[in-house]
Parts: sequence; C-alpha cells; structure tokens
Amino acid sequence: MRIAELSRLSGVPAPTIKYYVRESLLAPGERTGRNQARYDEQHVTRLRLIRALLEVGGLSVAAARDVVAALDSPQTGSRKVRGAARQTVPAARTGPAHPEEPGQREALAEIRALVARHGWQVEEHAPALAAAARVLGALRGLGQDDFADQLDSYARAADAVAATDLEIVRKRPDADAMAEAVVLGNILGDALLAALRRLAQAHRSAELCD
Repeated sequence: MRIAELSRLSGVPAPTIKYYVRESLLAPGERTGRNQARYDEQHVTRLRLIRALLEVGGLSVAAARDVVAALDSPQTGSRKVRGAARQTVPAARTGPAHPEEPGQREALAEIRALVARHGWQVEEHAPALAAAARVLGALRGLGQDDFADQLDSYARAADAVAATDLEIVRKRPDADAMAEAVVLGNILGDALLAALRRLAQAHRSAELCD
C-alpha cells in the first residue's frame, strides 16, 4: 500500500508517519521509486502501537523509541522479555535515589524492607526500587505519613495486579508476544489502573455524602 492508504488505515497523517520513520519508531517502507515506498500490514500494526505508547501511555518519542527497539531486539526467550520490561519504567521517574537527598536513604531502606517482608524476588538495583523510594521520600517530606504508612496495603493491591499481568503474559505463544504483552500491560496498564482508581475514588467519595 502507498503512504496515503497507510495513513487512512492507521489514522496517522502522512507527515507524522514520515516523522516516525525519521525518528526510528517505524521501519521505512520498501522503496518502489525515487519518492515512493510500499507499506504493509506490519506498518499498520506498528503505527497503532506507536500511537498507543505516545497518546495513551504518555511516553515521549525518545522513550517510545527505546520500547520499540526492545520489542525489535534479536534477543530471545526470557532475556527479551526482561529487556522489554526494563524499558517500561520511565527514566524520569526512576533516576537514582540520591542518598544525600533529605529522607532518601531512609525511604530506600523502607522500600527494601517492604520487599523483604512480602518475599518479593527483586534485583538489587531494580529501577522500581529507586522510583518507589523517591515517591515515599516525597510523601514523608510533605508530611503525608498517613499515605506512606499504608505501604503494605498498596503492596498487596500491586501484587494482585502483578499476578493478573503474569497470567496474561504466560498465555502468549512466544517471547515476542510475551515482550509485547509486558510492554503494553505495563505502560497502558498503568494508565488503566490510574483511571480505574479515579473511578473508585469517585465512588468512595459519593459514599461519604450518603
């Protein structure tokens, strides 16, 4: 198909498609002439993925490019799945938890204790450890200890969600499909959970008025 047809099927304007190609988010089409290229259904599928990552998942172009690269990686098996999973933890939220920042050393120790308490098998330098510590440190620094003190309740809810995620991933037929499930489950799943949380909060808030 020509780029006009690709645009129609994907809902992405032709100039945007060309931009995605330049940014290495989308593979170029097969050249059929000096200024012409042919595209196929894989391009349609990839464009839908890119739109989901950018517009629903809220990723930057750079972060989406890293995710796409992980999905296209020649790695196989569990290495590919783990590599894709690592790209779903946004760097802006998981920079190192600097011990010199007020409360960060204590927050990281608290998160590590939570992980140990729940028996979670987590890598020593997993980015999510630093991410959780930064949030916890911020809550405590703002005097929001009543939220921070509910870590175990939040952890139990997160564990239930993770069990559901894993069950979905396990049903995929191969490493490529598993990697895609991990990426979409984490990025779009986070957005879905945030929306569901707001709905539940609206429900609970209404109960207060009854």
